[in-house]
Amino acid sequence: MNYIGSKKTLIPFLKKTILQIVSADSHVFCDLFAGTGTVGSCFKREGFKVISNDLQYYSFVLNRNYVGNHKALEFNGLTAEIEQAAKNVSNDQMRLFGDKSKKEYVIEYLNNLKGEEGFVYSNYTLSGTRGQQFERNYYSEDNAKKCDAVRMKIEEWKEEKRITEDEYFFLLTSLLEAIDSVANTASVYGAFLKKLKNSAAKPMKIVPADFSITDEEHCVYNKDANELIREISCDILYLDPPYNERQYSANYHILETIAKYDDPVIKGKTGLRDYKDQKSKYCSKADVKRAFEELIQNAKAKYIFLSYNNEGLLSIDDVKEIFFRKGTYGTATQAYNRFKADSSRKYSADKTVEYLHYCICK
Repeated sequence: MNYIGSKKTLIPFLKKTILQIVSADSHVFCDLFAGTGTVGSCFKREGFKVISNDLQYYSFVLNRNYVGNHKALEFNGLTAEIEQAAKNVSNDQMRLFGDKSKKEYVIEYLNNLKGEEGFVYSNYTLSGTRGQQFERNYYSEDNAKKCDAVRMKIEEWKEEKRITEDEYFFLLTSLLEAIDSVANTASVYGAFLKKLKNSAAKPMKIVPADFSITDEEHCVYNKDANELIREISCDILYLDPPYNERQYSANYHILETIAKYDDPVIKGKTGLRDYKDQKSKYCSKADVKRAFEELIQNAKAKYIFLSYNNEGLLSIDDVKEIFFRKGTYGTATQAYNRFKADSSRKYSADKTVEYLHYCICK
């Protein structure tokens, strides 16, 4: 997923730096602003117990799969339905399939569903909104219908208790990543393109979302970071808050709607859902320092790491001041390519600097 602030390319730098600093008896890693779960998933694979959190529900869904899921999925409640659909495979053969093959059969079943005119089609396609005040072009007609059909089927299976919670979030994650890959946007969902670009015109193909199998159980939350920090403790606290005034809830509002599928009241040219309860103080110049001070003050951790770039709302001096009060301060840096959400916008530089500030707590 092409995500603002994604740490995918910075994982080697983050992992190496963090593991060089922390002590060997550090076992619990908390990713408090988890996004797509890239960092938490990395430390899950390293053998840590991971606590993951994000205020956005679609992000919670992704992390609930990538971090929360840690055992093989059985899909026992769907055996009869999948066997009936897979007419070219005998029942005897189907019973011989292992977990991975059963999982792939469930995904293939969803890929073969006939499209339906649901919320996504009716509100985010040209054909679904034609003649309305706002005609939107976020998805092709076929991809939106397929998304609606799959989303409704996943919810039906959940309501009928035919899939487990783990299976539910695995399927939702697989759908979110598939529909995001065919979105008719330059990057984020703050605007759509007038004509379908090549990738958006291709048929949506759901692939199984991967996750690592571990013996350790993990915790995933969907809460405000400054509230959750009062309830948890960890060895390593990793912070990757928003850097600027772009609200994630506005930039990824359609993914939020598909994840919740709650028929929200939407408005305007982009079909934006109400996100007043999801606005982050870390996107406000007036509030960010106070929010960060409160977060660090309430943190119960041995080590705190903060990913932040040189163009963030918080100044380096602000970070140093707050961390010095908590313990011993240090920093590491890495240059990386800038995320460009708008290809038509002029940026001051192609690269920016990622600061990994850290505090060894008193």
